[in-house]
Amino acid sequence: MLGVSAHIDTFTRDNLPPVDQWPEFLLDGYDYPEQLNAAVELTDAMVAKGFGDHTALIGNGRRRTYKELSDWTNRLAHVLSEDLGVEPGNRVLIRSANNPAMVACWLAATKVGAVVANTMPMLRSGELSAIVDKAEISHALCDTRLMEELEICAKGSNFLKSVVGFDGTENHNAELDHLALEKPVTYQAVTTGRDDVALLGFTSGTTGSPKATMHFHRDLLIIADGYAREVLDVSPEDVFVGSPPLAFTFGLGGLAIFPLRFGAAATLLEDASPPNLIEIIEKYRATVCFTAPTAYRVMLRAMEEGADLSSLRAAVSAGETLPAPVYDDWMAKTGKPMLDGIGATEMLHIFVTNRFSDHRPACTGKPVSGYQVKILGQDGVEVPSGEVGRLAVKGPTGCRYLADDRQGAYVKDGWNITGDSFRMDKDGYLHFAARNDDMIISSGYNIAGPEVEAALLSHASVVECAVVGAPDEARGEIVQAHVVLAQGMLADEAMIKELQTHVKAVIAPYKYPRSLVFTPSLPKTATGKIQRFLLKEQP
Repeated sequence: MLGVSAHIDTFTRDNLPPVDQWPEFLLDGYDYPEQLNAAVELTDAMVAKGFGDHTALIGNGRRRTYKELSDWTNRLAHVLSEDLGVEPGNRVLIRSANNPAMVACWLAATKVGAVVANTMPMLRSGELSAIVDKAEISHALCDTRLMEELEICAKGSNFLKSVVGFDGTENHNAELDHLALEKPVTYQAVTTGRDDVALLGFTSGTTGSPKATMHFHRDLLIIADGYAREVLDVSPEDVFVGSPPLAFTFGLGGLAIFPLRFGAAATLLEDASPPNLIEIIEKYRATVCFTAPTAYRVMLRAMEEGADLSSLRAAVSAGETLPAPVYDDWMAKTGKPMLDGIGATEMLHIFVTNRFSDHRPACTGKPVSGYQVKILGQDGVEVPSGEVGRLAVKGPTGCRYLADDRQGAYVKDGWNITGDSFRMDKDGYLHFAARNDDMIISSGYNIAGPEVEAALLSHASVVECAVVGAPDEARGEIVQAHVVLAQGMLADEAMIKELQTHVKAVIAPYKYPRSLVFTPSLPKTATGKIQRFLLKEQP
């Protein structure tokens, strides 16, 4: 039963899926007041708790305290409600790279009761139009450096009527910034309900019409009060850094919600390439890092060349499964575990993870407190331990698609079916096999690409690799590996034979890559995920 709502514009509540298609929500231990505004909890409430002088955001070469962030977001909230006419429940799109201004805009829009859709800089007008149309977005806040594509989108839109620019640098020389200067630093935030939709997370890699996941104000706090508190044990002394865009829920949680919930600092990088991450970790003595395994491999090589990453106490890996060789190398060089975990936009953040006191290679760990998992066969029946099947999960967060028939495919009998294949061992630990659509079936054998990738990565000549199934007349599919070699290595027949022999020695011989393609780089998303579908499309 949904609680009280402050939304004047009821679009999101009206377009929630039917309740009988919701997952079962396990909310024991997550008790919030009926009226709750997540942005207030992350700003004004933190100042009231005594964190006003603590650093909240680091970016563009300067620090901002919690008091400064609270004042800034309150000024912006006045602009949104008084000058731009944003009403509670209106959808507001934010377009920016990772910088303090984007965080401030997100928080301000949340304070006025808007429903925010954060988007990535690389999206083009057609992709933005699909998001605007799906969510019937009326207002957009955009870094002035990225206005062109959004203006094209607005010209042809039936919904987007207001596009206002902000300065993502420290110059604050844009329309939104100028309007905010005249506003007071106090603001009476809208008393949204804990069950009001606060965030629309558009899933990455969506084909066809975009899927928007709907998350409530309470959900934004649940991921901090669950995973971040239990697993990361965040303290006010922590400094967060990472590569995922704030436009994705992995980045919004790890680089905004988690640090701000506990009085810690978030370091924001517009270009979070591995070299830049290394520089920031060294400069600000960052303690918690969120990025993908590919970036950690670069960090490992940098440490060999003298980079000092000793300040990191938590290296969180998600987005791609963590190969055992990367985990082992990190442990060997730092003496600290790398915390592999799995999350989903539909679940908002990580729900299965390793822990500081309980971790192992080639293992995704156990559920975060409050979540339950099981492994299902194709018939929907739970499979015995050790067998690979589809991962099903339920807990305090879960999937609610915005007006989408695909809700019924993601949620079955109260469980979220994530699209991942896992096996659970006899001790309850989860081991990733592949995305459900990435399992390779060759001559009747089921082969998990990530297992072959881990075997290849354990060879000194391999820097990166991705394994896909390639069509084969005799076998249906064969294992095909796309390999980035270390500098100076020859991409020749001898290397192919050497790598094939190596894989046969590491895992069952039938899993070896019958086809090897050498490439200078692998296609990746902004979050570091390898785009295997592009490799499959290659002739």
